[in-house]
Amino acid sequence: MSTLDLTPDELLTTTRAVRKRLDLSKPVPLELIKECIEIALQAPSGSNRQGWHWLVITDPEHRKTIAEYYRTALHAYFATQEPADDPVQARVKASSEYLGDHLAEVPVFVIPCIKAGALPEGNQAGLWGSILPAAWNFMLAARARGLGTTWTSLHLNYEQEIAQLLGIPGDIRQAVLIPTAYTIGTDFKPGPRKSLDDVVHFDTW
Repeated sequence: MSTLDLTPDELLTTTRAVRKRLDLSKPVPLELIKECIEIALQAPSGSNRQGWHWLVITDPEHRKTIAEYYRTALHAYFATQEPADDPVQARVKASSEYLGDHLAEVPVFVIPCIKAGALPEGNQAGLWGSILPAAWNFMLAARARGLGTTWTSLHLNYEQEIAQLLGIPGDIRQAVLIPTAYTIGTDFKPGPRKSLDDVVHFDTW
């Protein structure tokens, strides 16, 4: 598959959370999804165990059911939040609501999972650090190929229900839900971020 003409820095800084600009009418070839997952599998994992599994969901009824769970969780989340007075957060809220309303129309859902019989007590960085970099690799690979993605996790409020729907074994944990579609245009730009002075600490806090 051909890729966009992006430098590494451009790829890293313009892989955005795409919601309103997902093309809901254009099918995504599964070969293209598999190609992105092949790249995702080059990510690091603890002790190189590669305990990951990838669910690729195209069935319309499954997508509809997952979207209903997601929309319920999204509405519950926003009900606990103060009204957004920051313009950036207001845009995020509006685009999240749009995704909630149209999630079932997104042609492909990708759910990266990891084998974990029981979640360890205390620090879980080793577990999630063995799947989340691979999920980000998938999103980068998708962006390079003209696909849009967004990182969503509210579906995990109904993790057991979705696991039952999809036949996920009990020792497999879902990490994130990545709606995936072609984008309307490919001209994404870096997003607003805090300055380095606000977030970088040298030697001491």
